[in-house]
Amino acid sequence: MKVCWETRKILEEPDLKVSCTAVRIPTYRAHAEAITIETEKPIDPKEAQTVLANAIGVELTDDLDAKKYPMPLTATGKYDVEVGRVRRNDVFGENGLDLFVCGDQLLRGAALNAVLVAEAVLDPNF
Repeated sequence: MKVCWETRKILEEPDLKVSCTAVRIPTYRAHAEAITIETEKPIDPKEAQTVLANAIGVELTDDLDAKKYPMPLTATGKYDVEVGRVRRNDVFGENGLDLFVCGDQLLRGAALNAVLVAEAVLDPNF
């Protein structure tokens, strides 16, 4: 539930419909989440992958044939968050996606985010 609450708080959308699963397993220091989103407009998973691949702070890791997908072990020690397993969500149809995310909680989850927020606040072009 914490992920749902934090998402609503960060986006300032108290009524935002959020459904996700956070699995807590022993890992070195990375978190992993299975996320389902509903979009206002239809979205193709391939288009979403393109957007994610070009997003700052995101590493698209989504090549099942090569057995490359987000994993806590490979996300540890990285500033970028690994995102993959991007696919259409059957519940929301053309307006929904499922994805899997892994990120280093010490780098991206705490210290780096604080620095990035401070930089954004101080940036006159933000």
